[in-house]
Amino acid sequence: MAGPTTAQRGAGQQKETRDSSPRPGAQGRRMSRRTLLIVIAAAVLLLGSGAVWALYGSSWLRTEQVRITGVDVLSPAEVEAAAAVPMGAPLISVDTGAVAERLRQKLPRIDSVDVVRSWPHGIGLKVTERQPVLLVEKGAKFIEVDAEGVRFATVDKAPGQVPLLELTPGRSASRLRFDSERLVREAVRVAGDLPDAVAGETRVVRVISYDSVSLGLTGNRTVVWGSSEEGVVKAKVLTALMKAAPKAGHFDVSAPTAPAVSGS
Repeated sequence: MAGPTTAQRGAGQQKETRDSSPRPGAQGRRMSRRTLLIVIAAAVLLLGSGAVWALYGSSWLRTEQVRITGVDVLSPAEVEAAAAVPMGAPLISVDTGAVAERLRQKLPRIDSVDVVRSWPHGIGLKVTERQPVLLVEKGAKFIEVDAEGVRFATVDKAPGQVPLLELTPGRSASRLRFDSERLVREAVRVAGDLPDAVAGETRVVRVISYDSVSLGLTGNRTVVWGSSEEGVVKAKVLTALMKAAPKAGHFDVSAPTAPAVSGS
């Protein structure tokens, strides 16, 4: 059988060439997609550059004010001075962690502080002050002690409704295990367990040793508390005793299962 003629072979090659060449419509669509991607990338780059300039280079988002909340004893002016927020700097560049650290270091009365950016021009400082639960008398002044046993401030005038701490450690075997700082923490723990009615009448918390804590109340009344253990139970027992014997002058809840009352 004879093979294809020269004319037939030429016609086949032309057909293959036509089939393998790209179609004009498909090529145009690929170019359109490529152009679109380039335009999108350029727009993203332009927007990103504009955002960076707006945050760091423009005068629109600069630090112009500091707003302080939560202060009671501290004044807004001294908090702002201690914070040392860089006024006029780009708001985005303010190191909020460094601001909080400066405040805690310079003002020990501050227990915690939240530093937030308040767009477009402000820094907000939400302060939580330490609250005294005991006072240590030092000459004519008073050292405030908070619920964690931290001595955070010295004041000229004792704040109302805060009992004095009288720390007179005796010579006992427990003295080697419980130093003065530990005894202060025990006193703080006792003060924190007192019911509100009793806390308001407590004038002195006396500590001789770990298991020898007593309270001096208004009206020359006294309470033998013992150690700080079982504080919640002791508080309930003391409340019941004071209701049952309102004229008593001495209460002993050091052993809460066997309390005692005396005097009138």
